[in-house]
Amino acid sequence: MYEVVGVRFKKAGKIYYFDPDQLPTEKDDHVIVETARGIEYGKVVIGKKTVGESDVVLPLKKVIRVADTNDAKQVEENKTAAKNAFQICLQKIKDHKLEMKLVDVEYTFDRNKIIFYFTADGRVDFRELVKDLASVFRTRIELRQIGVRDEAKMLGGIGPCGRLLCCSTFLGDFEPVSIKMAKDQSLSLNPAKISGLCGRLMCCLKYENDNYETSKDELPEIGAMVGTPMGEGRVVSLNILDRVVQIDLSEANRVMEFTLDEIVMIVPAAE
Repeated sequence: MYEVVGVRFKKAGKIYYFDPDQLPTEKDDHVIVETARGIEYGKVVIGKKTVGESDVVLPLKKVIRVADTNDAKQVEENKTAAKNAFQICLQKIKDHKLEMKLVDVEYTFDRNKIIFYFTADGRVDFRELVKDLASVFRTRIELRQIGVRDEAKMLGGIGPCGRLLCCSTFLGDFEPVSIKMAKDQSLSLNPAKISGLCGRLMCCLKYENDNYETSKDELPEIGAMVGTPMGEGRVVSLNILDRVVQIDLSEANRVMEFTLDEIVMIVPAAE
């Protein structure tokens, strides 16, 4: 078992575990830690707790120290420098006539590296651009190609629901979303209706999917013959969330709705 704290480096970024190493770290504290990218400044979002070996990546790195006001000032200076680096990189991309879109620029806390995030339709030969940038900034340069979902997460925006994008506010990881989820929820399959700002299927299709799948397993399929208090009929529609079945009662020449408790399966739907 390991005692850890969960640290996040961006507002809706992933949470990484670190060894607090007897330091008085509490939730909402800012800390300085060593990562694969170098020395970084992060926020403790999960206070001290004990986890099993399967929940951590070994060797577990330690928290170097609790951040102070000087560290916070350094972060702000890095953000200002990153904005300047963004404009310089934009000009260099234009000079090299590269088919790429610069999305964001980020300094590591110790300024040991500058990371330039970009999108592009295909592979981009940016070797000359890296050399050019290195001669300007005189530090390690990393150009990282990201996808459209990552771009939306970084830039943020307002979704069709009128709220800030989930990915930029609280989603730490992207989960797979499929068109089947939209079908199961009886949503319009018009791409404009079920796509987010990134152009991919909306992440929120995943939120209620488990509930739909569970309810769907309990309800009869469309086309199945069932018995009701009003006689036998064929299932023509399902309201999955309300667990209501719409039945075509051929003998009564009418369509009625019944709850799941009111019907009995007679003949399953034909394959």
